[in-house]
Amino acid sequence: MNTKTRRSFISKTVGILITFLLMLSSILTFSTAQAAPAQSISRGNTTEKVVALTFDDGSDGTNINTILQTLSNHNVTATFFLTGSGANNHPQAIRNISNQGHQLGNHSYSHPYFTQISAAETVSQLQRSEDTIRQITGRSTKPIFRPPYGDYNSTVLQRVGDAGYPYSIMWTIDTIDWTGNSSSDIVARVMNRIVPGAIVLMHTGAGASGTPAALPTMITRLKSAGYRFVTINQLLNINASTQTYTVKAGDTLYAIALRYDTTVQTLASLNNISNPSLIRVGQVLILPGSGGTTTPPPSSSTTYTVKAGDTLSAIAARYNTTVSSIAAANNITNVNLISIGQVLTIPGSGGTTTPPPSSSTTYTVKSGDTLSAIAARYNTTVSSIAAANNITNVNLIRVGQVLTIPGSGGSTTPPPTSTTTYTVKAGDTLYAIALRYNTTVSRLVSVNNISNPNLISIGQVLTIR
Repeated sequence: MNTKTRRSFISKTVGILITFLLMLSSILTFSTAQAAPAQSISRGNTTEKVVALTFDDGSDGTNINTILQTLSNHNVTATFFLTGSGANNHPQAIRNISNQGHQLGNHSYSHPYFTQISAAETVSQLQRSEDTIRQITGRSTKPIFRPPYGDYNSTVLQRVGDAGYPYSIMWTIDTIDWTGNSSSDIVARVMNRIVPGAIVLMHTGAGASGTPAALPTMITRLKSAGYRFVTINQLLNINASTQTYTVKAGDTLYAIALRYDTTVQTLASLNNISNPSLIRVGQVLILPGSGGTTTPPPSSSTTYTVKAGDTLSAIAARYNTTVSSIAAANNITNVNLISIGQVLTIPGSGGTTTPPPSSSTTYTVKSGDTLSAIAARYNTTVSSIAAANNITNVNLIRVGQVLTIPGSGGSTTPPPTSTTTYTVKAGDTLYAIALRYNTTVSRLVSVNNISNPNLISIGQVLTIR
């Protein structure tokens, strides 16, 4: 190799290496890209005379019941930012807050300075508090958080947003009641600073000794000034039914959208997702408010023993559940790895699982067919078809082979009798489209001359036959 050739080779190699590193950097940057940072809010964006009374609860909660009585007497609904440690110390008082219909927010577990703790500790503080409060009240603190001491920066806001709290709530008026100032001073601070959309900060602990006496006067004077009392959600027009979902292994936006009766586009928009095909395990997604119609967690379960040729996808389809639900119920980290004889817990079947077929029909194998796809289509299992046809290797079937399909009872889905078209959308897969149109992946592949069933493009028009 002469010098010129060597230089050319080195130059091309370096160029390829740089291009590869740039692409890798781009991929890694995206893969670690997370949710939008939490918005720091200190006042509602309104000219209407509304005010949100908020109370931070720490470890003692001494004045909670007195505050609740005053709010009840004046027909006022407020927002309480709760700590997990405080909730553990006085759970009944926390139940009383929830039972009276006040909004709950997250104020961390043990009230640390959030700018001084790690990303992992941030997640732990938020999750431990959420879990504790949910266990006590049955309600979530999402989507609102208040940083202890009002201590935050851009890093904190990003971490909080990643954890499923898109709103970090500060305040318009600080009563400084935690200093033990008098009730008259607390009232004066509020009335001298009140503006439409104000958020008032108060505390429930013994240190805020002036708050119980100040509250009745404050409420009366604010009402006289024409103010109406709202929760933080009401102030910010946040849908109260908004929920979150943590992505699990095997999840797709399409499957999550189906489960929660929404669309891929809506989920992508709510969560600032630029590529709907890229979501990560552990990512917390905001779900649109569905008025209580989201699918609740399964309430009962059954078991299933994995057979040759089974996949989690086929098992999930059979039992009307999701791959992610089965994976979560069985602590499966790799959804592509299950073993013959493995006993799986199938969540949420409640006795409604598909019973074994009671009669049979026949099916002629076509190009591209697999036993798994045929079994899914006829609501049976690979092992059942194999047993009915004396098949020893479930991966070897031939075009034109006539299979006995056990247990269809004449209820099998016939091939579609007419042709329609479907335009591929973000998050779609051939498998999902086939299920939707009661056909098979192999048929879609054949009709549309698709060489790789895993590669379809947004906007691609498919013939459904």
